[in-house]
Amino acid sequence: MIRVENVRKSFGQTPVLDGVDLTIAPGEVVSILGSSGSGKSTLIRCINGLERLSGGRIMVDEFDVSMPKELAEARKRSGTVFQLFNLYPHMTVLGNITLAPIEVLKKPRGEAEARARALLESVGLGGRADAYPAQLSGGQRQRVGICRALAMQPRYLLLDEVTSALDPEMTAEVLTILAKLAQDGTTMLFVTHEVEFARQISDRIVFLDKGKLLVDLPTKDFFDNSGGMAQPRVAQFLSKMRKD
Repeated sequence: MIRVENVRKSFGQTPVLDGVDLTIAPGEVVSILGSSGSGKSTLIRCINGLERLSGGRIMVDEFDVSMPKELAEARKRSGTVFQLFNLYPHMTVLGNITLAPIEVLKKPRGEAEARARALLESVGLGGRADAYPAQLSGGQRQRVGICRALAMQPRYLLLDEVTSALDPEMTAEVLTILAKLAQDGTTMLFVTHEVEFARQISDRIVFLDKGKLLVDLPTKDFFDNSGGMAQPRVAQFLSKMRKD
């Protein structure tokens, strides 16, 4: 499992995460909600080792992401999908997906390409293996990003606002893929502003506010008036999101 223990992160004198504790068990789908600047994306970047902690500890299975020798092993167990795709523009879709399995996992090229093509078929992009990112729509590029993460056969999938740069139609494409992954039992930590989608697919909802973990509840309880909605800050946030 992923264990976040009293994690603190500051940029200069500005605290962004302040004593966050969180556990994600295999098979869970956990969504992180909160307003802009609450620390959601920073938490994802800390879990995958892109940001160094100011304090606390993060364990991915038995590996401490703060330890350089253990970070590589931790990263093999968690795949990350970013909001801005981060595909290599000079490589084909197939090249983007197979690069890490071949270079990091040392998979034979034929095996890596076969898995990549199967993943592309599963997200409706079976015919685009030889295309370049510039030839794809935003929704297609994000689906390739999901395939790239899944190609590493991770135990955990970390998703950072993966629909924020997409229009409504492309957003629907990507959310359909994520809903299928959730139904298939993929473990996901999902930073999102898609409140109703989080409600549909999540086992738990976590709410961050000003770097603090304010609420961590089963999804049904989070949206209940005696649960998460009993917190004035949560009620205010959900009210604003529904108006928007």
